[in-house]
Amino acid sequence: MKSEANSVEEYLEKLSPERREALAEVRRVIQENLPEGFEEEMNWGMICYQVPLATFSDTYNKQPLMYAALASQKNHMAVYLSCIYSDGRRREWFEDAYRATGKRIDMGKSCVRFRKLEDLPVDLIGQVIGRTSLEEFLEVYRKAKKR
Repeated sequence: MKSEANSVEEYLEKLSPERREALAEVRRVIQENLPEGFEEEMNWGMICYQVPLATFSDTYNKQPLMYAALASQKNHMAVYLSCIYSDGRRREWFEDAYRATGKRIDMGKSCVRFRKLEDLPVDLIGQVIGRTSLEEFLEVYRKAKKR
């Protein structure tokens, strides 16, 4: 469900109280752990944490590189973790750590789906967000782009 909201606050306001509370908490954890250099913006109809074009503009689609995102979809909420998408070691670490929490993992390539906040290991989301610097993220992107 792509949102037409122009701001994060507008996006959150349009959600049900339960989803607003859940995404606000995940957002808080992301903001507390977000490495320096990334910015929070509305992009692609989601709350995005991205590399500003002023920092890195050599992207395949001329859009900022998405590091992470939050979205309320029709049947679930999701955290998108581009920071593990192209890095097999980080992805493996994340999946192992997620399973170790005892919570059921519902994940695609970078999308972690959850129906309620209690289903998501929020502390782990903070850890994975804080684990990759802007420079490391750009290096992984450059290597993937060369392939």
